[in-house]
Amino acid sequence: MDKKQFSERDICTKFITPSLIQAGWNLQTQIREEVTFTAGRVIVRGRLHSRGKQRRADYVLNYQQNQPIAVIEAKDNSHSLGDGMQQALAYSDALDVPFVFSSNGDGFLFHDRTGLGPVTETTLSLDEFPSPVYLWERYCQYKGVAGAARAVVEQPYYDDGSGRAPRYYQAVAINRTVEAVARGQDRILLVMATGTGKTYTAFQIIWRLWKSRQASLSVCGYPL
Repeated sequence: MDKKQFSERDICTKFITPSLIQAGWNLQTQIREEVTFTAGRVIVRGRLHSRGKQRRADYVLNYQQNQPIAVIEAKDNSHSLGDGMQQALAYSDALDVPFVFSSNGDGFLFHDRTGLGPVTETTLSLDEFPSPVYLWERYCQYKGVAGAARAVVEQPYYDDGSGRAPRYYQAVAINRTVEAVARGQDRILLVMATGTGKTYTAFQIIWRLWKSRQASLSVCGYPL
């Protein structure tokens, strides 16, 4: 079997996805493939405008729905193991995830942005991909969330059954706010432009904190 004959999508299907499943990641609820999270910048030239290139991650791994903790950038086997790392790091900045991987089907280059490990980058075999539990424990340690605060952070989003999901920047705002409250911070300011979904964002924050029964909350000075 010559891997260099395989396309990038073949590498994902035949090598990367099986490694994730073997490590304990749920294909239906935790693994998202080919995730487009921006439509591209609006480029204006005089009276004309166009869209820039979309940003699309090959894999986004969620511990729970709408709680991304890792991204993977895949390349075909003509590339080296780490050729996708810079692209993956850019995606991790936008999605606010600390665990970054690149792969060409031979293994993984793992970049840990938490600073909690002995080294920042590690080469892993296909059989060594970390489990969801391992990365989540490292994530909570990185965020300073422990004990009762974990119940707040792990409280699921409200789901009305319509399949609606937060935009990537809404998820960042919601998750950061819930984590801050869980750590005991009692004042958080979110600044969002018109049309970016402030009501939806505030609702999800309120829902998760209320359902966790761990924190009181007020919006604009009014207790909830």
